[in-house]
This record gives sequence, C-alpha cells and structure tokens, in this order.
Amino acid sequence: MPVPPHHSPNNTSSLHDEAVAAYQAGRLDAVQMLADSILRQDGEHVGAIHLQGLLALAAGHLQSARHWLERAIQLGPEPILYNTLYAIQLKLGDFASAVESLRQGLALQPELAALHYNLALTLQHLGNLDEAAHGYRRTLEIEPDHSAAHNNLGRIYAELGALEDAQRHYRRAIELSSANLVARNNLAMALLASGRYEEAWPYFEDRWVSIKLSDGRPAQVPLQVALPRWSGDAPAAPVAARSGRACGERLLVLNEQGYGDSLQFVRYLPMALEHFSEVGYVCPQPLRRLYEQSLCARWPRLVLLDGVPDLRNWDRYCPLMSLPMAFQTRLATIPAALPYLHAAPHRAAQWRARLQALPDTRHLPRVGVVWAGGHAGTAVDRLRSLSLARLAPLLAQRHVHWISLQKSDDPRKLADAASHARLTDWTDQLTDFADTAALLDNLDLVISVDTSVAHLAAAMGKQVWLLNRFAGCWRWLRGRDDSPWYPGLRLFTQPRRGDWDDVLDRVAAALRRSFPTVGE
Repeated sequence: MPVPPHHSPNNTSSLHDEAVAAYQAGRLDAVQMLADSILRQDGEHVGAIHLQGLLALAAGHLQSARHWLERAIQLGPEPILYNTLYAIQLKLGDFASAVESLRQGLALQPELAALHYNLALTLQHLGNLDEAAHGYRRTLEIEPDHSAAHNNLGRIYAELGALEDAQRHYRRAIELSSANLVARNNLAMALLASGRYEEAWPYFEDRWVSIKLSDGRPAQVPLQVALPRWSGDAPAAPVAARSGRACGERLLVLNEQGYGDSLQFVRYLPMALEHFSEVGYVCPQPLRRLYEQSLCARWPRLVLLDGVPDLRNWDRYCPLMSLPMAFQTRLATIPAALPYLHAAPHRAAQWRARLQALPDTRHLPRVGVVWAGGHAGTAVDRLRSLSLARLAPLLAQRHVHWISLQKSDDPRKLADAASHARLTDWTDQLTDFADTAALLDNLDLVISVDTSVAHLAAAMGKQVWLLNRFAGCWRWLRGRDDSPWYPGLRLFTQPRRGDWDDVLDRVAAALRRSFPTVGE
C-alpha cells in the first residue's frame, strides 16, 4: 500500500480531491488514510466526514455510516449528503426516513435528477405507484435520456394495466441503452401479456435477469451449457450409433425458474421427440415421480436427469422456457391438448377411499383450495396471495367439502387450528407433486391463487378457478376469463389492484351456480 505523498498542513482541498479520486477508483485503504489525515487538520471538514460515512457504508457498518452523514449534514447540508444518508437508511430498512432525506435534498436542489429517481424508486418499492410515476416523469423532464427511469415508469404502467404505455417506455429504455436487459425482459412480459408472442419470444430470452438463485441472489448469466444451442432448426442428419446410442441427435433440456413454469412448459418435451432421437430433462426432484408416470411411461425416449448431466451424452441443449420460441408458438398454436399429466391410479384410489370414509361429506362437492403462493416476502407473492382470514367468507359457504392444498415455506400461510373445522387438511402427507396429483384426481374443482398447484390441476384436465391479481402474470393475458394454455381453467381477475373482495364474491356466486346446494 503506497504511502500518500506529503501535503502542507493547510492543503486539505488537494487531499480531499485525491481521496475522492481514490474512492472512485475503489482504493478504499487510500481513502481511509487521506480522510483521517484531513480530519486531523480540520475536524469539521464536511467532505472528509462524508467519505468516512461512505467507507462505513461500504464496510456494512450502517449505524456508524448514519452517524457520519448526520454529522456532515449538521455542518453543511448538501443534496449529495442527503442522497448518501438515504442509501444508508434504505439498507437499514428505515424507508420513511429514506424518503424524507430525499425530499430534504430536493428542497435544496429541486432539479437534481438523481434524487427524483431515487425517490420514485423507493416509492415504487413501497407500492405508492402514483407518486412514484410522478417522480419518474420529473426525472425524465430533467434528464430525458434516463434509460432506467423509462424502464421503471414502464413497470408502473404495466402494474396499472396500461400495457401500451408500458411498452412505449420499455422500447425507449432499450433505445437509450441496448444493454438494459431488465427493460428487454419487461418488454417481453408486456408483449406476452398482450398476446404478441411472435415479437415477444426473442426478448423473453433475457428473462434470466429476473431469475433468483436458491439463496435469493439474482442469477448472473443465462442458463447454458457447453453444447450447441437448439433454437428450432432441423437437427443434423442421423449420426452413426456410438457407445450403444441410438442414431440421431439428442437434446438436453435445462430446467429453470419455478415448479409452475415446469408444469406448464413440460408439455413441449414430447414435441421435441419429433425432432430428436432422445430428449433428456434436468428434472427437479419433487416433480420426478409425476413426470415418470405421466410422460416417461408413455414416451420411453424421454429421460429425466438429476443434477449436472454428462454432456458427452448429448448433442444440443435448450432451456425449458425457450421451447415455445423454438416451436414458434403463437396464441393460435399453443399446444393445449389435455390432460398431459396424470395421477397414478393406485395412489388416486387410496385417496378416494380416505375421502369416502369421512362422515357427512360423501355427497358434497369436493373443492381443493390454495390461498397463498411460495417465495414469501417477494413483491409478487404479496400481490398474488391471500390470508386465510380473507378467504374465510368463501370457506363459510355451506355444503362444500373444502380440502386444503396449501403447502408453503412460510408457516404463517398454513391453516390454523380454527380453520381445520372447515378444511380437510392432509397436506403434511403430500411429499411431492405425484402425491398432490393423486389427491387432485378425486376433486371436483380447485380454487387457487397463481401458484404451481393450479398448473398441476389444469394440466390434469381438472376444473380450475384461478384467483388472479390485477395485471397479473403474462401467461394469463389480459381482458379474458379463460386461458389458451389450459382450456379447463377459468380466471377470476381483480378489477382493481388489491380488490380480492370482488373476486371472492364472484367465486361464491359461481359456486352456487355450479353446485346448486351450495349456500343453502
């Protein structure tokens, strides 16, 4: 570590310039030495105190960082100081104070785009969409070529159901920064939700920027392996058999994203067998038994793989959710033949016997229910999930045998003791999706939020009523109550953000129409 050059005692300005340059270069040890030197000469040097706060922030010492910034602001309030204090408060989870810091900075310099952008970003995170949209518009008035502001304003329009406005801002964000992969992914979602599949699929290839790893961190690279990528072109002519392999190329399909995504897109695997001598799918363990009994038993050339496969056995690869693009899927050509997933007959019979043995339920409609999704705490899960208390008026409907299908990583989402009086809950005995399918096989109806059980039931050809959030997932499109992906699925969509009461009222009325004794 080089020793900083000697400076005259009063030359704190040049020391500060050198410290700032070192900070921008990431030489934090040098910054610490220089800031300490400045403060030995001038204990109230605002710039050096700010640097001490930045160093504490970089080291994760958040309380110390806040102390340094509050001291700097006391000595000489400046917009940049409020912006750094905001960043510290944000990491501390003190959102109210973070918003107030940005507002104080803007009071000093109303034309600072960075503060408007950060304020809008925080308000968007807090769900205050109208104010957030105003903040992004103000950012763009000051800095029209702010790609991230265009992208985030597009996100707000999408969440408000204004897909055309959303697409306009996404496209502008991409024009300004072709490297804005988040905007490309968002444009894909808006185009897919609009049913414009042909244009959407290429943008959908950047979906990996929204994929989270198992520990919650974002994925850093697209899903890929060291094989040629298959994009729907005709495979090479059959090759000579080697090492006991059948003639013809073999395709390796990589799993990605959640169980619901796999359940929806696994329908493409048999289609791929029309082009390859064998198709291998890297299958999540909870889905393995279900796919073995539903798919592999019918298509022996479809094999399920665990973990990282031996690439020497495969010729091409394709991520699972790129198969719709490979097959040039349009709304009119969605492969929607049902059912393509099945329960094992002997397991279904075991559940049937248990259900029939329950007193006073034999002649009631059996309705499975899921009120919350997984990935607790994420923004999407907060929007799509209901509390069990909110579902209580529906469960109070008489002459229905309610059966819980609710599995969760969050114990707060599970049925409580009081709810068991209205629910049959055997979910602790459902060890994988094959078990769940066997129970589903005995139900007359499944009512579910947007989660994997809805996909499973729909893929089995069961009647599914999906409780759909306003401006929900792209796969449910907009402005319709059916799904081209699952002909037996019916959508009950919020008319406004957060309005589950309207949804549940319509579901209750539909129950009474479908099963005339309900509610009597």
